[in-house]
Amino acid sequence: MNKPTIGISVGDINGIGLEVILKTLDDHKILNLFTPVIYGSSKVVSYHKNIVHAENFQFQGVRDAGSLIRDPKIVNVVNCWQENVNITLGKATAEGGSYAAQSLEWAVADLKHGLIDALVTAPINKKAMELAKFPFPGHTEYLTHEMGVKNSLMLLVHDGLRVGLATGHISLKEVAAKLTKERIMSKIQILNETLKIDFGIERPTIAVLGLNPHAGDEGVLGDEEERIIRPAIVELKKRGIIAMGPFAADGFFGAGQYKKFDGVLAMYHDQGLAPFKALSFSEGVNYTAGLPLVRTSPDHGTGFDLVGKNEANPSSFRQAIFLAIDIVRNRHDYAEAHANPIQTRHRYEGEDEVIE
Repeated sequence: MNKPTIGISVGDINGIGLEVILKTLDDHKILNLFTPVIYGSSKVVSYHKNIVHAENFQFQGVRDAGSLIRDPKIVNVVNCWQENVNITLGKATAEGGSYAAQSLEWAVADLKHGLIDALVTAPINKKAMELAKFPFPGHTEYLTHEMGVKNSLMLLVHDGLRVGLATGHISLKEVAAKLTKERIMSKIQILNETLKIDFGIERPTIAVLGLNPHAGDEGVLGDEEERIIRPAIVELKKRGIIAMGPFAADGFFGAGQYKKFDGVLAMYHDQGLAPFKALSFSEGVNYTAGLPLVRTSPDHGTGFDLVGKNEANPSSFRQAIFLAIDIVRNRHDYAEAHANPIQTRHRYEGEDEVIE
């Protein structure tokens, strides 16, 4: 396939999003792998470039993703707005939330129209988005709605470690009520499919964590494991999915059991993200599995305490770019492999024989 075109939403203009974007795209070797399209404003990009001192970063403003410059040394910036904006570094403002939403909406529209192959989103600030009256708790929920799917999965990725969440951005007191057999089965099925299609794993193995301490201790510390989680696993095993558990979360990560599985399903946000971030060494990526289109993001927030100091680490954003490219290619290869019979040649008694 051709070099993919990757759209990038700028996130909160008062945060470190543009800093990690510019630091990543300042490397021309990376630009040989894909064509980048930043959705934002040339003026805002220039403002942050002066802070970062990205000497190799060159960009050109364009009207839309249909008029891109295919030069490996030039980054395209789609100007989603023309007016001057007030940048208040390190502050959650309605204006910051509004422009983050505008960038995201333009990028998603182009993603849906096939003008870009994947989307990498820089971090948004939930308070700023609330002030801007953005009606979703985060990127995952917005993209799930925009793509018209009933369900998706927040999946954290770092090398061979892939941790999905049965519940996402909700308060801890709501988690138990949200966990149903149907929800857990749906999340495991999404995880199984994404491991096959997006990560190229033919027979993925999936570990499912328990909700309660010690996975409920046979009902002593809670009955969700026996009443909800285990029946979901048993039913999916009958359908051919290799799912195991429920495992006690502390021992599972503490003893390194996660290394034996291709994917892990955690029951709630911090149960999955706390060990993941401890193990990913600032290079983790957030991937929205279950969507018809590809979206990744760094696994950190807006970094209001770091912004303006030129100290933000771009490693996670860089890995988000790499993962987006890999998944676009894996989906392309999977589609090709399943569109035509796979043909292999082998030598038999001095003749080539085609096996279909």
